[in-house]
Order: sequence, then C-alpha cells, then structure tokens
Amino acid sequence: MQCWGDDVPDGKVTSFPMAVKLEEGETVSAGWLIWPDKATRDAGMAKMMEDPRMQPDVNPMGFDGQRMIFGGFKNILEP
Repeated sequence: MQCWGDDVPDGKVTSFPMAVKLEEGETVSAGWLIWPDKATRDAGMAKMMEDPRMQPDVNPMGFDGQRMIFGGFKNILEP
C-alpha cells in the first residue's frame, strides 16, 4: 500500500509532519507491506537489498531516506 498525505495536520506534541521534519512544499507519504510471516519478510528484504537495481547510484530514492521511519509490527486486530 502506498499513500500520499491528504489530511496530515501539524501537532502540538507530536505528528507525522514533526516526526519527518516536514519542510515547506513537502507532503508526508506512508506505505506498508504485509508479509505472511517474519521469515518471509526477512528473506524478501534481503533479496531486495541484494538486487543491483536497488543501489542508490543506480536508482536514487525520490525522498530523503534519512527521514524515513520504518519498523515491523505484529497484527493484534484484524477486521
């Protein structure tokens, strides 16, 4: 899933814009992948990082990767 910020207000204590140090003219985006399990995720990410097309000199990111927030989560509620 890949999403573009549509209603991402500034916060007083914390917010998406504050977390990524949003600058004038920028918009927060969010994305996520759902893997069937952690082992599959780890194998898939390792394979992706080994792919030469993923190297910054070959395919530069369209965003500042130093401001990217990432992590893994366990599902606790499903509709």
